[in-house]
Amino acid sequence: MAVTIKDVAEKVGVSVTTVSRVLNNRGYLSESLKQKVNDAMEELNYHPSEVARSLLRKKSNIIGLILPDISHPFFGEVTKHIEAYAYEQGYKLMLCNSLHHKKKEKEYIDLLRASRVDGIIMGSHTMSVNDYKSINLPLVSLDRQISKSIPFIASDNYQGGVLATRLLLRKKCRSIAYLSGNLRLNLLAKQRHDAFLEQVRGQDVEYTVRQTDLNGFKYKDYEKLVSSLFEERPELDGVFASSDMLALQVLKQCRRLGRAVPGQVKVIGYDGIAALDAEDLTTIVQPIKKMGELAVQYLLQQIAGEPVPLETILPVRLSEKGTT
Repeated sequence: MAVTIKDVAEKVGVSVTTVSRVLNNRGYLSESLKQKVNDAMEELNYHPSEVARSLLRKKSNIIGLILPDISHPFFGEVTKHIEAYAYEQGYKLMLCNSLHHKKKEKEYIDLLRASRVDGIIMGSHTMSVNDYKSINLPLVSLDRQISKSIPFIASDNYQGGVLATRLLLRKKCRSIAYLSGNLRLNLLAKQRHDAFLEQVRGQDVEYTVRQTDLNGFKYKDYEKLVSSLFEERPELDGVFASSDMLALQVLKQCRRLGRAVPGQVKVIGYDGIAALDAEDLTTIVQPIKKMGELAVQYLLQQIAGEPVPLETILPVRLSEKGTT
C-alpha cells in the first residue's frame, strides 16, 4: 500500500497540515520539527506528489519543452542548455517530442497543462496561431515565429545564408547547390534560402536548390537526396547545406564518388553542432547555448509578470575549416 502524508503525520505525532507546511516551507516551523518530518518521510519512503504540491504553491517550478525531434543534434544540444540553465534557476524540465504531428503536439500541450507546468518553450509549430494563444500559459517560441504576439528567439538566418553563399563565391565555385529543409514549412530557416538566391542571382554561376520532404528529419532520405543531386549535377563544385547533418551526408557522398573536398567540392553546413567538430566542417555557427538560456530567461520573466522582447535575433558567425 502506498505511503500517504497521513502516515508521515502519525509517525511524527503531528497533524497532516503541519507536514504539509513542512513540505511547502510555509509559516514558522522549528528546525527540529522539519528534521523529524524529513526523517519520517525517508524512513517510510514517502514521496510527495509534485502536482499536489504545485496546487498548494500555485507554482510547480516545472517548464515544458516541445521539440520536433530530439534525435536531431541541434535540438539535442539546445535541450542540454535549456535543462542546465532551468535547473540552475530552480526549475525542472518536461520534454515532449512532437515529430511534426499536429495531434501529438496538441496532446502534449494538454498533458503539460494538466501537469500544471509554469510555462512552455515551443520548438515545434504544427498548430494554428489561435491554438497557441489559447494555451493561456507563459510561452516562448524557439527558432520559430508563431505570431507577432508570442515572444520568439532565433539566430540571424538571413545573415547566415549571406555569409555561407559569399564564401563559396569567393572560393570561385561556379556550380553551387543549396540543400534545404522543406521550403513549404513556415520556418525562419527559409531565410537562409532567400539569402542564397539573392547572392547567386546576377553572378556568373549555375545554381540549384534541393529540399527534403515535409518530414525533414528522415535521415535515411538525406542519402537519396544528395546522391540524386550529384547524379544530375556532376559538375557541382560548391554546396551550401542548411544543416550540418545535410552537409555531413554531402561529405559522405563525395567520399563515395572520389570527389576531393575541398579541392573539387567545397562544402558549408549550418548550425555549428559541437559533436561534429571532428568532421572539420566549415559551418555557420548558431549561438545554441545563448538561444537556450534566453528561452528559459524570457519564460521565467513572463512567469514573474515581467515584460520580454517579442523578437530576439542573435548573430551567427562563419567558422571556416577544412571543407572549404
